[in-house]
Amino acid sequence: MQRPAVCHLPNEELEILNSEYGKNMIKLLRIRRDGKKHCIKEVEACVHLRLDSVNEYSQGDNSAVIPTDTMKNAVIALAKCNGIETIEQFALDICNHFISSYCHVVYVKAYIQEAPWRRLEQNGVPHVHSFIFVPEGIRFCEVEQCQDGCPLISSGIKDLKLKKTTQSGFEGFHRDKYTTLPETTDRVLSAELFCKWCYGECQDIDFDRVWDIVHESVLEAFSGPPDCGAYAPSYQKAVNDIQMLILARVPQIEETEVILNNIHYFVTDLKKLGLTNEKEVLIPVDTPYGSCTCVLRRKKCLEEQA
Repeated sequence: MQRPAVCHLPNEELEILNSEYGKNMIKLLRIRRDGKKHCIKEVEACVHLRLDSVNEYSQGDNSAVIPTDTMKNAVIALAKCNGIETIEQFALDICNHFISSYCHVVYVKAYIQEAPWRRLEQNGVPHVHSFIFVPEGIRFCEVEQCQDGCPLISSGIKDLKLKKTTQSGFEGFHRDKYTTLPETTDRVLSAELFCKWCYGECQDIDFDRVWDIVHESVLEAFSGPPDCGAYAPSYQKAVNDIQMLILARVPQIEETEVILNNIHYFVTDLKKLGLTNEKEVLIPVDTPYGSCTCVLRRKKCLEEQA
């Protein structure tokens, strides 16, 4: 078969802006055994590298390329040798390994997410080696590091599903000839949430404790007090309430990004069945859905950068 002709442009007319490569979805389960008591971390890791040359792209020269299979093996070996205390520390270990072991690696990015296993309890007694999958949001982190640079650490929660059946509304919005949406002061707010935060100084941070505080803050800001709730005039305001509470409670966090997808529920008409429906039976509409994104950062961080 005749190969297609290749059009070559002069090299001086082109430049490679980025040339990362890596291994995605490295999955492993790490078990730590302390006598009868076992502790587990099941993670999925993605590791990407940037080298000090692009010869593998421009010249087809693979002499500097660290195979992605080698990268996978290194991640597994680090899990064995160092353990996984937190996913953030594991990501730091991965970045440090590639930066310190290969002088021609100029940049490393490690993304890790953790399966939400929680220790089983029977009559309030923690089980020594049994766990249950509890989907209260997926914990993840990302660490980036350059040669001779400090690591940049971010953590987050994703796929967290929340719902409130009242204390949510939407009114006073802009109207034009295409607007058909009625105003409401009482609706179901059903959300799927993504929350990511960036740390400033990364010394002596209790990553587990911070994650727990952020998780609790998200739930509290979304729902309000347990006996009465708190009114949200829009899902945009719900996002802001979440971010403000996170930054107020965790001074180590410099920046937080929240994405809230609003899954709509509509009251179904039961008149044909001879029944009334006082907002008791609703039908979810998966698509299309509303989405709100906001990045909130402390002003002092912007001033320091400037």
